[in-house]
Amino acid sequence: MTLTDWYAADSRVPVTLASGTWNIFTRIDGSGPWCTLFHGFPTSSWDWHQVWPTVIGRRRALAFDFLGFGDSDKPAAHTYSIHEQADLAVALWRRHGVTRTDLVVHDYGVSVAQEVLARHAAGTLGLALTSVTFLNGGVYPDLHRPQPSQLMLLDPVQGPKLAELVTADTFALALRATYAPGRQPSDAALAEQWAMVARRDGHRIGHLLIQYIRDRERHAARWVGALETTRVPRHFLWGMLDPVSGAHMAARLAEHIPGADLVRLDDVAHWPQLEDAATVRAHLERILTAATARP
Repeated sequence: MTLTDWYAADSRVPVTLASGTWNIFTRIDGSGPWCTLFHGFPTSSWDWHQVWPTVIGRRRALAFDFLGFGDSDKPAAHTYSIHEQADLAVALWRRHGVTRTDLVVHDYGVSVAQEVLARHAAGTLGLALTSVTFLNGGVYPDLHRPQPSQLMLLDPVQGPKLAELVTADTFALALRATYAPGRQPSDAALAEQWAMVARRDGHRIGHLLIQYIRDRERHAARWVGALETTRVPRHFLWGMLDPVSGAHMAARLAEHIPGADLVRLDDVAHWPQLEDAATVRAHLERILTAATARP
């Protein structure tokens, strides 16, 4: 599947949130019970293309680009938040009549999933969660190790200036640092990821989107509590070489969630679904099969 194929398959749909009505790219394939996939920062739903055939082999799958990402609207004067992205997910579920879903989430998407879990625990989500599968992300904000470029984007003075200077080359350099040495992406793959970041001038709002790191800090108790206490089956497919959220994050997961289904991917870094798609596909097959068997 090519990037063009991915974005030609479905469309941008208007979704009304508290902040306004926005056009959001969505893609739906397959049949059967629902599975929803949340992508990471700073990329798009295209990150899931290598595992998509496995998911749609067992599920009716929904992937979408968060507000500010990919082919969705990217307002330049906007306060982006994880809570709003969770509202977006809920709005799409309602739009498509989803009453029950599995979740597969990565990076930025893990925080959205943690907010979804918090609402689920409070009884305010409005649908059932069958399982949640986490790929590398800052589930414990105190352990998150941002890259230098991310710290610069967070700075209120440097951030807007840096966003104006981002190019395909600087983007590629920063992203390569989060892939394992033996699993580096091709130039073509990086160009595809960049294309969706830069679409609709999205590379100019990185300093706004990166505020999710502050969201994590502010809501750490709520989101960590939701992760650790939920009764929804949790699975973790974790790249141990990830410099941002790798082995140190996995160690905390093992300590705080004893008996968790934690798969350590020893030679993988931040992007398991892209660096070792075959292994991720195999585990998703296992996880979704088990979820189907549960009442």
